[in-house]
Order: sequence, then C-alpha cells, then structure tokens
Amino acid sequence: MPVVRLSGTVAGELDPCRAERAKILYLLYSAGWDLYNSNGDQTITLGNIERKIIEADAFVFTPGATLEDLFKAVSIFVGYQTLDANLFGKPTVLMNANGCWDGLYALLGHLRGLGTIQQEFLRYLLPANEPENVLEVLTEAVKTGVPDIGRKSAGDSAVDSFENGAPDQARKDICVFCSATIKDEAYLKDGYRMGELIAQAGMGCVSGAGKTGIMGAVVRGAVDAGGWAGGSNVPHIIELEGLPEGLSSFWLRPDIYTRMEVMIERSHGFVIFPGGAGTVQEMLALMIFQQQNHPLVTGKPVIVFNRHDSNGVPFWKPLIDLLEKHCGRDRFVVVTDLEQIIPTMQNMIG
Repeated sequence: MPVVRLSGTVAGELDPCRAERAKILYLLYSAGWDLYNSNGDQTITLGNIERKIIEADAFVFTPGATLEDLFKAVSIFVGYQTLDANLFGKPTVLMNANGCWDGLYALLGHLRGLGTIQQEFLRYLLPANEPENVLEVLTEAVKTGVPDIGRKSAGDSAVDSFENGAPDQARKDICVFCSATIKDEAYLKDGYRMGELIAQAGMGCVSGAGKTGIMGAVVRGAVDAGGWAGGSNVPHIIELEGLPEGLSSFWLRPDIYTRMEVMIERSHGFVIFPGGAGTVQEMLALMIFQQQNHPLVTGKPVIVFNRHDSNGVPFWKPLIDLLEKHCGRDRFVVVTDLEQIIPTMQNMIG
C-alpha cells in the first residue's frame, strides 16, 4: 500500500480540527492509503526529516498549522526546487479549511512577486478546502505527478569536506542565510557588501556555499576583503549551483537539513538576508530551535534584514507578520539599514 505522511497534531479532545483530521484519516484509509503519523505525535528533527520523507509516498498537512508544520511544508517545497531525488513523484496537499495556511501562501506569493521564487507554488503545495477535497486533490496529483520544477542538474558534485588551517576559537562567525537565485544587481551588491562588512569586522562568514546569487556574492565579498569564509552544501545542489572560490572550510552534508544543522552549529549569530523559500525554511528552523531552547542557538542572535526596494517595498514583511503570529517578535531583531547589521550583531553577541 502507498504511504501518506500526515502532519499536524491534535491538541486534546476540544481541538477544533480533531473531527476534520479523523475524517481525513478515514477517507485516506478507505481509499487504500497506509497512514503514517496518524496520531501526529512523531518527533521530527533536522537529523531525521529526510528519512521520514524517504519513507512516505505523499504528504498531507491538516488544519491548525504550527511553526513545525510550516517548516515541514516549506522544506518539501525546497526539496522540489532543489531536485531532491527522494521527493520525485511525491505530491503534497495542504488542507486550508480554516485559513491556517493563508500566511504561508501570502509569504510565498510575495516572494514570487519579488522574483526569488520562480515556480507557481500552488502547483506543488496543493490547497484543499475540506476532507473530501483532500482525497480528490491527492488522487489527481498521484495521477498527474509533481510538475517539473524547471531546473536541470548540470555540474559536478565530486567534492569533499575540507578545513584549511586550525579554527580560530576567538573569532565570531556570522551565518548569512540568503538567496542563490537573485540576479538583481542591487541585491548582489548588498550581498557583496555584507561579506565585506563581516570580514572588516574581523568576523567569519558562514553560508550555504552556493556560487550563484546573493550567496555567491556574500562569499566573494568576504574573501576579497581577506576574511574567513566557510559553508556547507549537498551534492545535488552543488550540481545545480557549483561551489564558490576561496572557501576556507567546507562541510559536505547528505541533505539540506543536516546542512542547516552544521551551519547553525558553526555560527555565533545569523543574518536573514533577502532570499526565497530556502531562506524561509532556515528562519523557521532557527525559530523552532529557539522555542525548544536548543543548545545550538543559545545566545546566538538572529537579525532579519528587512531591505526596502526602490519602490519602498519591505522584503520580509510577510515573513515578519507570519512569525509574529507563531512565535513573537522578541526572538529576532529587524534591521533596515545594511550598514547597521554588523554593529547590531556585535552589540548582541557582546
């Protein structure tokens, strides 16, 4: 029997989503699906999420989206975008009867309008309005398959981890989460300047080790300014984007989740720069870790660079709005001036 993984948790007998979840379970089981995580009580971590994806043939998200549910849904979309072979042909349905997914859809739509998401995300994170509609949408998606993402692997991933020189225990390393696809010169200049500022402050620059977009510009800025730059990537993304030159350290990982984990572990603070779904995924991971009081993020500040474009549009407003609902504003600091990011970070790190 095909396996469908359910996300979402029933919060007791009075949970308003309890009846809808039960109906979804009944309909899926009756239609021949084997149900995985039917009670919504399985723990997902960065270390096991890829295995959970491998074990499933499709994904259904029930109403009452939590921060963890948002992270898992965005992660699947990022997996589609980066041609994760473990997601080939596996559809995803989001039941949005109570509008719990509206905030995420609004954020993705905003980013698509800004050009950091190229795909029509509603073709990948399929909306459904009621339990019967979930089964209809899922059945049709299995029949038609997951749409082509519009990217092709065209490179060599024959690279391994390396460390050039002994690590400097006194240096504070700042991780910049950002887009690898933006081509707008204004954003690329900001990325390059960010790398310069990190190096000039005597800090290290940690990134997703992509060669393209803002990510590549940040690394070039740090390296050209004589700074230390380290990063992590995975084979199938390296084949899409390549590796930047000048990295002092590189940590190869098998999937995007353990990639995030080592970047978080090796950093003393984080900057959320303009980006796409992958950057949203990384910010959500940080917020989840903060809620869990996870030691990997203890004492490590998070700064959101809410850059305003030439039309005055704030880049991350929908993300900030979404996070205010799910975790509050006290878990991160918003900065709108590029030149103020490092002074703010220095004051917070101490």
